[in-house]
Amino acid sequence: MLNTIIKTIIIYFSVMVVMRLMGKRQVGQLQPFDLVIAIIIAEVAATPLDQAGTPITYGIAPIITLLFFHNLLAFIIMKSARLRGIISGKPSIIISKGVIDTKVLKSMDYNLNDLMEILRTKDVYDISTVDYAIIETNGSMSVLLKPKEMQPTVDDLKVFYKHKGLSYTLIADGKIDFENMHLLKVDDNKLKAVLKKNGHLKQKNIFYLCVNEIGDVFIQTYKNKTYSLSGALKREVTDG
Repeated sequence: MLNTIIKTIIIYFSVMVVMRLMGKRQVGQLQPFDLVIAIIIAEVAATPLDQAGTPITYGIAPIITLLFFHNLLAFIIMKSARLRGIISGKPSIIISKGVIDTKVLKSMDYNLNDLMEILRTKDVYDISTVDYAIIETNGSMSVLLKPKEMQPTVDDLKVFYKHKGLSYTLIADGKIDFENMHLLKVDDNKLKAVLKKNGHLKQKNIFYLCVNEIGDVFIQTYKNKTYSLSGALKREVTDG
């Protein structure tokens, strides 16, 4: 039993490392060859666990081999557009200039209900508003609305917009994120000053506190009370 537990832990971390080395694309943008290798890895990783006497190398060696093969294939695909088209396929335009291509629809084994369901996941509820819809090689859909249906941009409206940038967590679940504190040059005194401005709050009572790049602070307590303070840490953030 102990041997199986140790093998499981080792294989778990081995697979985790390999998947990380295969790239972040593995998480949600699997190409066909990525998916095949991921399935095989899951299979070979279980080999040493099926029988107690099977050496753990019977699982790790194939995983490392698959990692090498994946990276080699990814490099070749990156260099060869022709091979990339053969292995990964090509995007399919399923709606072009507002017209559904029925041939493409059938070739992808889609029906109208499937198409409408995917469009709804893109917040499109009226197919007449779509100019182009493209099924990407990983199976996801990209949608381009007709110009008159697009949301206006800040530039279109000719209005001034203050870019707020990224939001950084300073307190999460009552604990300070010292890395972000250092990054934004916020010390304990400055943080306590912000908490004091919001009703003398205590760190241990804060579920979440974040600050964006222009210094706006947002706080939520464990009692679900929220506080906002505009520009409270502006100097510290912009100087960082």
